Amino acid sequence: MQTEFTGRIWKFDDDIDTDIIIPTQHLNLSTMEEMSSHLFEPLRPTLAAQLQKGDIIVAGDNFGCGSSREQAAELLAYKGIKCIIAKSFARIFFRNAINNGVLLIENNQLADVVKEGETITVKINKCVSYEGINYPIPRIAANIFEIIEDGGLVKHTQKINGVEGRKA
Repeated sequence: MQTEFTGRIWKFDDDIDTDIIIPTQHLNLSTMEEMSSHLFEPLRPTLAAQLQKGDIIVAGDNFGCGSSREQAAELLAYKGIKCIIAKSFARIFFRNAINNGVLLIENNQLADVVKEGETITVKINKCVSYEGINYPIPRIAANIFEIIEDGGLVKHTQKINGVEGRKA
């Protein structure tokens, strides 16, 4: 992962739960492609088709609340969501996202000022830039950044154990 990247913003309010990210009835579909076509369907039925690799989600408090459904983070990673910036994250979703290679950043201001469809620039361990203003962000621990950079915990573990690309 680069230390600086820019992406298109998709904006959400508070309390976006895993049932909104991927509704339960779609978890039995046979492919990631089929399941990902239903992302955010209860809230925004046409959004999944508009999501593109490198997009960034900006949200309010408690993003990823609800069940501990790992598929929510897994499908966002599959769709190419590069980063999620929120006021706060549900604890289990936070870990699931890192385990699937999605960068999560907490910031209390951005959700109140950004506009959907515009772009935002993330400068790892420095700030997030939007409309010429730099918003401070917390540092990401080196070991967490390595997991995200490698595409998630399984890929990272395979890499450090010298078994990249092997199937289990």
